Amino acid sequence: MDVLIIEDDIDVATNVAEYLEQRGVRLDFGYDGPGGLEFARSQSYSAIVLDLGLPGLDGLEVCRQLRRAADATPILMLTARDEVEEKVEGFQAGADDYLVKPFALPELYHRLLALVRRAEAPAGPVLKAGDLELNPRTREVYRAGRRIQLSRTEFRLLEILARSSPDLVNRRQIEAEIWGGEPVGRDLLRSYVYRLRKRIDK
Repeated sequence: MDVLIIEDDIDVATNVAEYLEQRGVRLDFGYDGPGGLEFARSQSYSAIVLDLGLPGLDGLEVCRQLRRAADATPILMLTARDEVEEKVEGFQAGADDYLVKPFALPELYHRLLALVRRAEAPAGPVLKAGDLELNPRTREVYRAGRRIQLSRTEFRLLEILARSSPDLVNRRQIEAEIWGGEPVGRDLLRSYVYRLRKRIDK
């Protein structure tokens, strides 16, 4: 597993490095936003650990730029504050998971394993629900022949619903599939459902 750590706190970066390297993880480091972004653009990684409060370019903007460039590398965002609004911003920017500082190193490691495992899961055949078509391999979505652009999380939400159609999917199932079972708050999931409906029914 190759992981990029973008973290300006040397003590945090060192602790993470010592723990992960003992488990066979290969690491690169960026200590500010521009440097981390350059690493992420120039090499391929299994996952990225991205601090929110970076000098030069904050973690949200680094995440946004990677997603705008169609980089689907799983991103685990580190935040200093356990506030719903900050987490919502991170997910909306394209992060796949988050940890609040201070965090337990074993939890960081196992969250990375879960993110990489989900990202490497083999894609299934094209899914169809009415006039809606999803290709899990290419992440392309069409409705009545019209291409629909979705973020990574929006696509995962739609894929979960399409795979279960016409059965219902409850909140706990969605949280387990997208965020590893971590409760994310009613407003965040409602926001994704609302945005997904707007994009698909536009």
